[in-house]
Amino acid sequence: MRQSATAKKIMLAAEALFAEQGFAETTMREITSAAKVNLAAVNYHFGSKKGLISAVAEKYLNPLVTTLHDAVSERKQVQPHGTISAEELLEILMRSLLQVGKSKQFALPVFMRLLELIYMKNQEELRTAMVARYGGSFSEYVALLRIDSAVMSDEEFFWRLHFLLGSIVFTLSNFQTLVAIEMREYERAAEVERTLHRMIPVLVAGLQARAEHTPFTRI
Repeated sequence: MRQSATAKKIMLAAEALFAEQGFAETTMREITSAAKVNLAAVNYHFGSKKGLISAVAEKYLNPLVTTLHDAVSERKQVQPHGTISAEELLEILMRSLLQVGKSKQFALPVFMRLLELIYMKNQEELRTAMVARYGGSFSEYVALLRIDSAVMSDEEFFWRLHFLLGSIVFTLSNFQTLVAIEMREYERAAEVERTLHRMIPVLVAGLQARAEHTPFTRI
C-alpha cells in the first residue's frame, strides 16, 4: 500500500532516531517532534510505537532477504550440486548488507539496532513476530552455512551462529567509536566495506573450529 506524505515523514524521522539512539531509547515524543506531527498521526498510520518499529523493520529487512536469496540462488546455479563454502556464504552476506546499506540511508545502523532490540529480554513478542516473518527466509542460508562448518551438535551450532551475529552487531553498532579508536592509535580510519570483509576469516575460523565435545586428535 502506498504511504501518505505524513506516514513517510514519520518513517523518515523514526529511522533517523532509531539509527542514532536505538529503538528502545527513542520516545514517541522525539519522533513526533522530529516529524512535526502529533501523536494521533502516528497512531493513525501505525497504531503504536510497536507498529512503527515493525514498519521500519520490514522496510529494511525485506530488501536484505531478497538480495541474500537472489545472491545464493545465483551462486547455486553455477554449481548446482556443489557445497558453497562458509567463506563464500559470509562474503555473500557482507555484500548483501553493503548493497542494502548503499541503497537505504540508515540501513546498517537500523539493522544493528533492530537486532539489539530483538535480543532484549522484554521483547519476546517482537522477537516471535520477527522469527515468524523472516525465519523461513534465512533458514536455507543457515542450512548451507552449517554444511561447511565443523561437525557439531545443534546446540553447539546455535551458539556459534549467535557468536557470529554478535560479532557483526557489535562491530557495526560501535563502528564510529572503533574508527575513532583506530584513528587515535594508528592515524588511519577504517571503511565499513573493508571492515566487514576483514571479519570473514575470523568468523569462518569460529564456525570451523573443533566443537566443544569433539575429542582432541589422538596420536
